[in-house]
Amino acid sequence: MIAPKVLIVGGGIGGLTAAIALRAHGAGVDLIERDPNWTVYGVGIIQQSNVVRAMAQLGLLDDYLSAGFGFDHVDIFTPTGEHVAQAPTPKLVAGYPANIGIGRPALHKVLGDRAIGAGANVRLGVTAEALEDDGQGVSVRFSDGSSGRYDVVVGADGLYSSTRSMIFPADTLEPSFTGQAVWRYNFQRPDDIQTLHIYNGPVGVGLVPLSASLMYMYVTTPEPGNPRYPREGLAEAMRKKLDCAPPRIAALAEQITDDAAVVYKPLETLFVEGPWHRSRVVLLGDAVHGTTPHLGQGAGMAIEDAIVLADELARAPSPEAAFQAYRDRRFERCRYIVQSSLAICRGQLGEGPLVDQASATRGMFEVVAQPI
Repeated sequence: MIAPKVLIVGGGIGGLTAAIALRAHGAGVDLIERDPNWTVYGVGIIQQSNVVRAMAQLGLLDDYLSAGFGFDHVDIFTPTGEHVAQAPTPKLVAGYPANIGIGRPALHKVLGDRAIGAGANVRLGVTAEALEDDGQGVSVRFSDGSSGRYDVVVGADGLYSSTRSMIFPADTLEPSFTGQAVWRYNFQRPDDIQTLHIYNGPVGVGLVPLSASLMYMYVTTPEPGNPRYPREGLAEAMRKKLDCAPPRIAALAEQITDDAAVVYKPLETLFVEGPWHRSRVVLLGDAVHGTTPHLGQGAGMAIEDAIVLADELARAPSPEAAFQAYRDRRFERCRYIVQSSLAICRGQLGEGPLVDQASATRGMFEVVAQPI
């Protein structure tokens, strides 16, 4: 069966991918997004070979690649800047790069254009205020006073999912702060930054190519007590986090001058061990498995979720059967990513063994190379 009418709550990466995948199977799709401007922050994202494969499955590969920067391995450095390893990464689509660095706005445009072009009805500035699931369908009341009736509702509304809280109101499913945060900033890309560069250490640093002219830096830092930094002075705060950085990173740090261009995010994690659905309402992406970015797979897991969910809805005899099969296919893979990423985080914080980034990266690629 394929649910003939689906509501997707959340217009981010997972929600848009679900809209594309469900439309490919013939479902009618309404997608609501609470942000009336549908904006995303302007730094980048790393996506590996499993996402390249997923984009090929969705028929998006050429548009996707043209919006980003492809590369085939990862270069790993010590905290002092010594190059110690080059980790090759598996190509899962012949003739295409193994990995992509892409700006979030560029990825959002690729997915959004395709979802709308495929016939998804997108409504901005709207939330789902109430879900009434009678087992035969879901009646939804929206924040703009309208209502609708759906065969299936998909909650793709992130780490603090309102959909999750509506279907599991008695459970304490809240994200937990890891003790670490990530800082991000865009730079002009030098010619020699052709791959992901990872610098190990208590303060983890990475340089990610995004296009012919652009790259971004991420910096993971200990943040005891989960402090909140005011916007004014944010660039200076980020520079101070790089006081002991190797020479190349220190030179880049001098260019961090625009408070408004700094993206700061406390790192939180969540993994739902129990069901990922209730009756005709199902969750995907960060709503069920929010991960830290240490393995670069948060968005990749949401994209894979969306494809698998649409696949199971197309083949299963009922939504309940589809949702159980979807969770069965996704559970161990997503748990591995969440736990392995968190282990790297804890090692950097001194709360566990220091994880060798090269080994962790190789292990991750072996896992995600497996079929979804």
